[in-house]
Amino acid sequence: MAARPPSGGASEPDAIEFGIAVLDEHIDEADVSFPATGEEILDALGNREIPYDANSRTITLEEALDQVPQTRFENETEFLDALYPVFDRKRQEGVGLLTSLRDALPF
Repeated sequence: MAARPPSGGASEPDAIEFGIAVLDEHIDEADVSFPATGEEILDALGNREIPYDANSRTITLEEALDQVPQTRFENETEFLDALYPVFDRKRQEGVGLLTSLRDALPF
């Protein structure tokens, strides 16, 4: 998941990464091997803060894993798919009334 930041200069990044995209990078950097339990993944990655929206709000990996009923993951895709709803739910919680109204308008 990524969102485009406001334009303003050539040195700015093209996108702000959050959620699954950030977690995927951390998994690749830590060289996590699957199948793995949530605890093994947490040990490999550490309890890092993962941004779940473009406003840089975060959730710890441990808190995200606590919200997933599954404890063992056969591969990285299964792990990321299990965590996606957690990040999506957190993003939805952060949507304010004004944003909801603006998104509902046809223009």
